[in-house]
Amino acid sequence: MSLFYITEKISVEDILFIIKEKKTLVLSNEAKKRINECRDYLDKKMSADDAVFYGINTGFGSLCDTKISNDDLEKLQQNLLLSHACGTGETVPQEIVKLMLLLKIQSLSYGHSGVQLQTVERLVEFFNLNILPVVYQQGSLGASGDLAPLAHLCLPLLGLGEVWLMDNSKWSIVTGIDALQKHKLQPIKLKSKEGLALINGTQFMGAYGIWCILQSQHLFDLADKIACISIDAFDCKLDPFHPALHILRPHRGQILTAQEILACLQESEISAKPKQQVQDPYSFRCIPQVHGASKDTLEHIEKVFTTEINSVTDNPNIFPDLDMIISGGNFHGQTLALSLDFLAMACSEIGNISERRTFQLISGQRELPAFLVSNPGLNSGLMIPQYTAASIVSQNKQLCSPASVDSIVSSNGQEDHVSMGANAATKCYKVIKNIERILAIELLNATQAIEFRRPLKTSPHLEGFIAEYRKEVSFISEDRALYIDIENSVKFLQHTKVLTQH
Repeated sequence: MSLFYITEKISVEDILFIIKEKKTLVLSNEAKKRINECRDYLDKKMSADDAVFYGINTGFGSLCDTKISNDDLEKLQQNLLLSHACGTGETVPQEIVKLMLLLKIQSLSYGHSGVQLQTVERLVEFFNLNILPVVYQQGSLGASGDLAPLAHLCLPLLGLGEVWLMDNSKWSIVTGIDALQKHKLQPIKLKSKEGLALINGTQFMGAYGIWCILQSQHLFDLADKIACISIDAFDCKLDPFHPALHILRPHRGQILTAQEILACLQESEISAKPKQQVQDPYSFRCIPQVHGASKDTLEHIEKVFTTEINSVTDNPNIFPDLDMIISGGNFHGQTLALSLDFLAMACSEIGNISERRTFQLISGQRELPAFLVSNPGLNSGLMIPQYTAASIVSQNKQLCSPASVDSIVSSNGQEDHVSMGANAATKCYKVIKNIERILAIELLNATQAIEFRRPLKTSPHLEGFIAEYRKEVSFISEDRALYIDIENSVKFLQHTKVLTQH
C-alpha cells in the first residue's frame, strides 16, 4: 500500500501525485496530536456553565445571539448540516469531490477547528475508499465558507445524503447509510462545533481551483506544441522567437515560451526554408507574449492556492495555546474569487489566439488550399470547425465576466458582503473545458495543413507527435462527419503527456 502522510504542508504537485498514483492518505502522528489537543481544550471550555461561543452553543448567522443548551448541541450540529444541504443544479464531477475531501482533511488537520479525531479519520476513509458524496454546483456564495456544497460533502458522515460509489467500473449513487453499511462503518455522532467546522471553509472553491490549475498547466504546454505545428503549417518566420528580442522584455512566461517554441521546432525543414513574407500575423508572431502572459498569471494563482490549501478556513478558530476562541472571517473567498476570475481570463486568451491561428490556416494563404482540402467547392473541408471554435471562444468571453465584483446580502444582513467565488470557480472550470476543444480544433487544422507542405517535414519532435495523433485522426481527403474527428482530437489531448523541450 502506497501511503501519503498528512502533515504540515501540501503542494499542488503533491496533490497531482496523490491523485495520479492513487495514494492512500494517513494522518500523521503530529496531525492526530493537534486534533486531539484542540478537541480536549474545547470540551473543557464547554464544561463551564456560562460559556457562550458562536456556532458552538449558539445559533448561526443572524441567529448568533440565540444560546443553545448543552443537551441539544449534537442535534444543533446535525441540524446545521441538514438545513445547509440545499445545493442544486448539476453535480460536481467526482474528481473535484475527491479534491474537496482532501482539502477538508488538510484544513482540519491543523488542530484549530475543534473536531473529533474520529471525524477527520472518517473523511480520510471516504477518500481512500472512493466514497464520494454527491455535491451540487450551485448554492455557495463563497463566504461563510462554501456552506451548501460542504454540507452535501459531509452529510454522508452521519449516514445521510447520497454518495457516488464505483461498482464494476461504473459509478452509481447510493444513500449515505447504504455506503456506510457496505464498508461496515458506523455513522459519526457530531459533538459541539463539528458541524460548523465541516461546512465552513473554502474547499469547494479550492478544489475547483486546484483542478483548474493542474488542467491549465497541461493545456498551456499543449498550446505551445500545437502552436508550433501551426507555425510551420503557415510557413512562419522564427525571428520573433529569438532570445535577443525577449531579453529586452524579460517577463518569465514570455522568455520560456519563446525558448520552448525554438526548441520544439529545432531541425524543422519547413522552418529552415527561406520565407517570402516580411511579417506574420500577431496570432503567430506574438505567441510568446500571449501564451507567456497566461503562464505568468497561472504561476501567481498557484501561489495563492498553495497558501489557501495550507490554511484553516472555518470559523470560529480555536487556539489552545492562547486559551482563545476567535470568531473571524477566514472563510471569505475573495482572494480565490479574484484569482479564479483572473485564471479564467488567462485561459480564455489561450483559446482566443488559438482560434485566430485556425482562422488563418483555412484562409487559402501561403500556398495552402482554401479550407485545407483538395477540390474546395465540392468539399467544404475544415470551413465549419472554425465556426465551432469561434462559438466556443465567444462563450468563453461571456464566461469571463467577473464573479468577484458581485455581492448579494444574506442572513438578514449579518453576511453583507460575499465573494461569489463558487461561481467564479464553476465558470473557470467551463472555460478550461472549452479551451481543450478549441486547441483540439487547432490541432485538427494544423496537422491537416502540414500535409500540404510535404515532402518537407517539421521538426523530428513534432513529426513524432503528429504520428501519434494520426493513429486517432487520419488526414481528411474529402468531406466527412468532422464531429468525430473533433471528439477524437479532444480525447487525444486528454491522454497525451507533454514533455517540454527547453
